[in-house]
Amino acid sequence: MTAPAESSRVAAVGRRWWRARARLGARGLAGQTGVLLLLSVLAALVCALTVFADHYAPITLLLVPLLIGSLLLGPRTLPWFVVFVLTLTVVAVGGRRLRHIEIMPVAVTGIAMVFLLGLIVLLMSFRRSRLGVAGIQGESMFVDLRDRILNQGGIPVLPVDWHVQSALASAGGTLFAGDFVVASRPARDRLEVVVVDVSGKGEQAGTRALLLSGAFGGLLGALPPDQFLPAANEYLLRQEWEEGFATAVHLSVNLTTGAFDIRTAGHPPAVWRAAGSGRWSVLSSEGPILGLIPGAEFHVATGVLAHGDAVLLYTDGMVEQPRRDIDLGIDRLVGEAESLLRGNFLDAAQRLVDALGSRNDDRATVVVHRL
Repeated sequence: MTAPAESSRVAAVGRRWWRARARLGARGLAGQTGVLLLLSVLAALVCALTVFADHYAPITLLLVPLLIGSLLLGPRTLPWFVVFVLTLTVVAVGGRRLRHIEIMPVAVTGIAMVFLLGLIVLLMSFRRSRLGVAGIQGESMFVDLRDRILNQGGIPVLPVDWHVQSALASAGGTLFAGDFVVASRPARDRLEVVVVDVSGKGEQAGTRALLLSGAFGGLLGALPPDQFLPAANEYLLRQEWEEGFATAVHLSVNLTTGAFDIRTAGHPPAVWRAAGSGRWSVLSSEGPILGLIPGAEFHVATGVLAHGDAVLLYTDGMVEQPRRDIDLGIDRLVGEAESLLRGNFLDAAQRLVDALGSRNDDRATVVVHRL
């Protein structure tokens, strides 16, 4: 294919993309306009009911379209709808006065509630304008991002003699956490797994974890094992966050020979179970926290996973407790692993997360077992 022909093809694709984007934007605007009209009609009907059927329809009934509007309308149209509902509230009060209906103190309280909640919805719409979507759409986007971070930790398909499990629990039981897992199989005979603990906990660290999970996922599959943590460190330094640091443990294992490398960045050490003795031992490796020191170096711990061996990766939420040394927490983790996983690795990661760690901190665990 000649260069002009290639350029024409690219230009045609670009034009189709822009036309599709314009159509989607027009559909979105038309959808918002339709919802606004329907809600306006509903609010007008409710207003009429409060005037002509005052025994059955209190003025506070106008809160129903106001609430529905706060969920469905975007930040551009919601303020106008709030003003419209508040205007209808004034009209309803005036209509009752014209019909010589006495405004009771309870009704006055209801009117004040409509105006107060209208002001709250108005303030919420101004805050939401930074995102530019309606309430339900914003929640859907956030849930989609949450699902993406969880999918990043999905374990790729492995040979039949390898079994990898991961489990995650966040502080307070929410589904957003500062701990996350990224796994990749960049080559047929190599598995890469990273367990990361972002500074902060729960929802506070969730946004940073969402960004880092995508970035680390790209780095993990594109770089040799010894270059991943240095690249992740440089990436975090470029973000210049006030709390822009994280700890990580990175496992690279050859699925054919069982040889593995483990590198840590300010993270608790991995532990290794030798099938021959049935005991767990700590794999010491050193490296600074990610995002603090330019040009940091990360030392490696190596070994070979024989059949029946296992490696356990985890975050500090599994071993840290207030007023307790972390070494004691690691000893407890090893003891619990010996007890819980003796001869049975079914749901190993989840059982460890349920049994150990602080419920006030995020917890993540990965168990790599060679059958």
